[in-house]
Order: sequence, then structure tokens, then C-alpha cells
Amino acid sequence: MARALVERKLAACVQISEIESFYTWNGAVQNEKEFRVLFKTTSERYQAVEDAIRELHSYELPAIHAFAFEHVNAAYAAWIETNTAGK
Repeated sequence: MARALVERKLAACVQISEIESFYTWNGAVQNEKEFRVLFKTTSERYQAVEDAIRELHSYELPAIHAFAFEHVNAAYAAWIETNTAGK
């Protein structure tokens, strides 16, 4: 999924971290090893990123949410913009 979104120019960079999650699913508490995946993209590409995650993810209900940045280095923001500028 990470490689696919970078190749599709939906994300400029993807970071993957192993995590442990506790959650309720189908009425039972679950404890699983999972991966947190951070896609670096633009606001304009958000919906396309969400659609791609839904297409590629194995979960019925993947946790998809966005963080808005108050401050971003201008050169880094430009790099993200350049690398998510469509196909």
C-alpha cells in the first residue's frame, strides 16, 4: 500500500511504525500488532489517498484520519507538493 500510493503520486513519502492496538470489534476486545502508516500528502490529494487506502487495505474499517499542520518548512511543503502533483 505504501509503495502503491507513492508510485501513484498520492503521497510524497510514507512512514510505517509497528504498534500494538487494543480495540473493540464485533462486541469483543481485541489486542493486535498493527502498523501505523503516515502518508505525507496535500489537502487536495486527501480524498484520493482515502479512496486508495480503502481500495488496498485488508481491514473492513481502516482508521483513516488527517492531521493539519500549523507550521511546515516551506521547502519541505514544496517537495510534498511537487511529489504529489498527479501522474
